[in-house]
Amino acid sequence: MEKKTARLTLLIDPHKKQAFEQLCTLQDLTPSQVVRQLIRDYLRAHGVSYETQASPDSIAD
Repeated sequence: MEKKTARLTLLIDPHKKQAFEQLCTLQDLTPSQVVRQLIRDYLRAHGVSYETQASPDSIAD
């Protein structure tokens, strides 16, 4: 499971934001869920890998 500890702030046209939020609601998804999926798809499409969990070496005893 991914740790959701970072925040991404972006600026978007208010009309697009409203339409996006309405579509998310119709699909029973939160805007955050959709944005996270878009980012995962974008990274995958460009062959970028990333860690989804802390590595065992980085966990303090």
